Amino acid sequence: MAERLLIRALKGGKNTKIITLNGKNITKMPSVLEKLPGLKTLYLQNNQISKVCPEISNLTQLTALNLGNNLLEEVPQEMKYLTSLKKLHLFRNKIHRFAPGVCDGLQSLILLNLNNNQLTWIPQEISRLKNLRCLSINHNQLASIPRELCFLENLSELQLNYNQLVCIPKEIKFLKKLQKLLLARNNIKSLPEGLCDLFNLRILDVAGNVIQMFPSGFQDLKLKEFYCEGNPLFLKWQVSAIKQEDVWSLQEITSRFIMNQLAEKNPFLMKAIKWYPQVRSIISQGRKCAICGKFFLTIWLECVEFFPPSKNWKISRNLQLVPLRILICSYKCFYQRNHNIFGIAQR
Repeated sequence: MAERLLIRALKGGKNTKIITLNGKNITKMPSVLEKLPGLKTLYLQNNQISKVCPEISNLTQLTALNLGNNLLEEVPQEMKYLTSLKKLHLFRNKIHRFAPGVCDGLQSLILLNLNNNQLTWIPQEISRLKNLRCLSINHNQLASIPRELCFLENLSELQLNYNQLVCIPKEIKFLKKLQKLLLARNNIKSLPEGLCDLFNLRILDVAGNVIQMFPSGFQDLKLKEFYCEGNPLFLKWQVSAIKQEDVWSLQEITSRFIMNQLAEKNPFLMKAIKWYPQVRSIISQGRKCAICGKFFLTIWLECVEFFPPSKNWKISRNLQLVPLRILICSYKCFYQRNHNIFGIAQR
């Protein structure tokens, strides 16, 4: 059957635009594909292909390729020659690596589906897929994602469900066009504050992680769907404050002075700081107090405030209050807080 379909396609020559060879028990990709330079769509899913033939590099007009449910062990290097490719499906293979340079030529790629593979890492070169809008890597073995992934400025959908992620890079704030973020069933302990800068985000799924509270500003997201069941979220109860007895270090005192002076645009410090990279590195870790608005280095007190989800959010069942993480710079600021604080923890 597969042979007859190929013969028919070859007779069409340059006029052949689509070939579908799904579920034909093919073990080797047909090398005769090189004789079809006008091919636009190639479906080869549900076969037993373990390698991509070199001749596929001639299909420079190919826009859609489906090699799902085969036996590939890597994202093949030959893909970099498919400069017109927009949709690439490689789900349900045995892929555990990206071939070197494979991302170089895929400048037109819009969708990349790598679900149900064995990936433990993503190369930094993923950032070269400048036009990528949808990246799906569900059901793999990722323990982390590179910060370079967050520089895919056109990405609108990112799916990383069922991996082994423990954190999300703070650079996620650069994914300004992101609308859908799926992180269910990982080992994520906290979400970065940069997540709150994603004003186009509409769907967020963090169900089945180990998140206890959400970053300050989370309540301002314009979500339409929010799922967080299966997380050990803080319960709403009153906890008395514990006074921080440690004396501020000289580094803390100095850092606070410099950061707050820089915030006030002190011209002398703004000029001088350029010559002290070590100081810049230290104060880059500074945070802003939720009460007084001043900057500080060490997290002295951490409060938990509870707020009701927006009425516009479609949320998990029984979720009435969302615990919000708020940083406080000192014991004094804690007592300036209003009665909406229900929990506090010492760091």
